[in-house]
Amino acid sequence: MEGDCLSCMKYLMFLFNFFIFLGGACLLGLGIWVIVDPTGFREIVAANPLLFTGAYIMLAMGAMLFLLGFLGCCGAIRENKCLLLFFFMFILLIFLAELSAAILAFIFRENLTREFFTKELKKHYQRNNDTDVFSSTWNSVMITFACCGVNGPEDFEDIRHLSYSSLEKATPEACCQRELRSREGMFVNKEACLEGIERFQNRQGCYTVILNSFETYVYLAGALAIGVLAIELFAMIFAMCLFRGIQ
Repeated sequence: MEGDCLSCMKYLMFLFNFFIFLGGACLLGLGIWVIVDPTGFREIVAANPLLFTGAYIMLAMGAMLFLLGFLGCCGAIRENKCLLLFFFMFILLIFLAELSAAILAFIFRENLTREFFTKELKKHYQRNNDTDVFSSTWNSVMITFACCGVNGPEDFEDIRHLSYSSLEKATPEACCQRELRSREGMFVNKEACLEGIERFQNRQGCYTVILNSFETYVYLAGALAIGVLAIELFAMIFAMCLFRGIQ
């Protein structure tokens, strides 16, 4: 009976570690996609230190889970106590790190409000200055998502340091409608857009557009994180049970 119980724990341990291995592979792939994505999201990450750090943390966590899942599978199948203890200690450290990151993300969530982005836009945006990372990033976002400002074109009306001719309104050309959502896309009517004719402008704010675009993925990422934490917890329990059961 004891041998059957030990064998059951061994294969359950292998199963849990296989899921950790898959979870690590998913996080690793997601981290790589965020960093190398060519559609403009990479520029958003690069311009925001919080997102930039988070992307590399996700990449590192994915790589560690990938490796530890593999080691856990080997330790369970071979019934190696050293590998099991090594796995337990590191999975515990990762579990605590992920839990701390979740708590910090909850505490600093106010940095991602509409008011915060509006304030930053009005303070740092410089229209078509592509040498400025902040402005270039915002232009890429507005072109990619066919949106304008945080709340709409009115965000640019009271930015005093913006320079534009008397024939133009404050709306930057990145808010003008294009046939394709890329910098190479042809304008529908650039002159009319810059003169303030609304039907040639993207009138919807980027905050709402991006929130709606990523809402599903945010819930999916949250569910995935909860699932990974639960799997890690069960894996640690089985690892210690298996460690104590091996003679």
